[in-house]
Amino acid sequence: MKGLKEFTIPFVGLKEGKHLFNYTIDNKFFETFNYDDFNSSSIKVLLTFVKKSTLFELGFAAEGTVEVPCDISNELYHQEIDAKLPIVVNFGPEYNNDNEDILILPHEAYELDVSQFIYEMIVLAVPNKRIHPKVLDGTMESEALKKLKELQIKEVKTVDNTDPRWDKLKNLITEKNT
Repeated sequence: MKGLKEFTIPFVGLKEGKHLFNYTIDNKFFETFNYDDFNSSSIKVLLTFVKKSTLFELGFAAEGTVEVPCDISNELYHQEIDAKLPIVVNFGPEYNNDNEDILILPHEAYELDVSQFIYEMIVLAVPNKRIHPKVLDGTMESEALKKLKELQIKEVKTVDNTDPRWDKLKNLITEKNT
């Protein structure tokens, strides 16, 4: 993907030890993935990159907000993002990302693109059901909620009358058992 060069880490030139990388994520980042569920976003990502002789330990931490519509009222609100993602990078004969915690890079690799990991971490940090905080505490005032309250079922009427044909069948079962 073009435009994401800043998320590529050339690890060949790094010394062994801990390295920190800071990223600021906004909607331009998500546009490169053709993801448009967020109206706006402001997220800080800190990547702790620990280089060891045979492997790397990556620790992603994201904090910030994304503006999304509420699933109930369709009002926009800022959803807090607080996510962590640990990944171990090892080396092998070919690229393999089947395991979500371990990434295998080919021996000849010299750089690592972390943009996909950041993207997935943030998108998965947003709840499946997005509910505005004012809806949860009952202080939301919107036309959609007024209409939902108006159309809400007030009382469920239960009918105790049973079909006489079923009553006859029930009698057959009890007569047979006696």
